Amino acid sequence: MGLALAAKRYQRLEPVDRDTASSLWSAYRESPDRTNRNALMELYLPVVRYNAQRIHLKLPESVELGDLISAGTFGLVDAIEGFDPERGIKFETYCAPRIRGAILDELRSLDWVPRLVRSRSTQVEKARRSLTAQTGVAPTDSELRQQLGVDRDEFAKIKRDSTAVGTVSLSRRFTTEESGRELGEIDVLQDTRQINPLSAISRRDLKELVTKGLSRHERMIVVLYYYEAMTMREIGRVLDLSESRVSQMHSSILLRLKAQLQHKANELAELNG
Repeated sequence: MGLALAAKRYQRLEPVDRDTASSLWSAYRESPDRTNRNALMELYLPVVRYNAQRIHLKLPESVELGDLISAGTFGLVDAIEGFDPERGIKFETYCAPRIRGAILDELRSLDWVPRLVRSRSTQVEKARRSLTAQTGVAPTDSELRQQLGVDRDEFAKIKRDSTAVGTVSLSRRFTTEESGRELGEIDVLQDTRQINPLSAISRRDLKELVTKGLSRHERMIVVLYYYEAMTMREIGRVLDLSESRVSQMHSSILLRLKAQLQHKANELAELNG
């Protein structure tokens, strides 16, 4: 969801009625009990919501706005109890940093990655963006190390700490830039543990077609090279052949396969004709 669209859901911060605020503060100074404090909290809850909304705009949608408001309420309580009207500061100005601080503290407590790791990750990313903007290409590790001004051992530690594994909620929603369609992480998650049966059958049939009519050594060369991703030298060691001989046999196999496929294509064309 875009920021402009998300902002429409949020309420604007209306000014607090000064007469009501003055009356409640007078009552709280005379009797700082829970009843008077709760009355002040109810009056200033829109301030909590406003600050929570501003922070929520920059967070994934998996983070609930209500959780931020709840955390900010504790900051409001601390602000009410520590506020001194004699200083001549508006309470809204005084409480805002307390509310934001309480919300950020709650977010940090929910983050399983240590703050040092997050800090180093941000440090490396800033250096990477700066160098990319200057040169137009992705920087090397050596360039990043020089940009950060650290030695090799320290850079290795920073790089290791900055690549912490993160977690993503499968219920998180996002909007695609191309179509504007809203999707969830679970809708686009690929399950790499499962084998596509159609791909497996096609791969098996192609293997049988390609290796049909080949000798044992020729079949081994095709399978090891194209299915096992082995080099000519490695195949030669397996078959007890020289690398040049394997390469020669591979070229011969390709020519024969090309002729066979061309012959089958002509047969299909005659049948369809």
